Amino acid sequence: MLSCCHSTRWAERMAAHRPYPTTDALLAAAEEAGYDLAGHDLDEALAAECPAPPHPDAPPAARTALRAAHAAYESRFGHAFVISLEGVRPGERLDAVLAAIRSRLGNEPDEERAVAADELRRLARSRLAFALARGLTFPRADL
Repeated sequence: MLSCCHSTRWAERMAAHRPYPTTDALLAAAEEAGYDLAGHDLDEALAAECPAPPHPDAPPAARTALRAAHAAYESRFGHAFVISLEGVRPGERLDAVLAAIRSRLGNEPDEERAVAADELRRLARSRLAFALARGLTFPRADL
């Protein structure tokens, strides 16, 4: 669970409410648990995130632009930029990330914290769904 959302409280809450009768119930609980994160829980989760590298075929200029955008974001907000790219085609991800960073750099810190928390919920749900889809099953008591 900690690999899905790097918050101890989130993982403990997920474990405390098991077993989940269905995958849909598990995924809904994952999202709901994300809404209960206190400030220090969110800090813990954000501290464990790191920016995903660009696709190996990305042009050098795009890699440089992405590094600069991530650095500007981390300098402004004190944590890695997080975004769920679920539904974004692989060839469009670099542009989507750059556009989102540039857009979100204009946010006030409190506003960006709320956006980052929302993205973390999406990421946790996606990571959990991906693990389940890949057949990485959990013992029944862990669902």
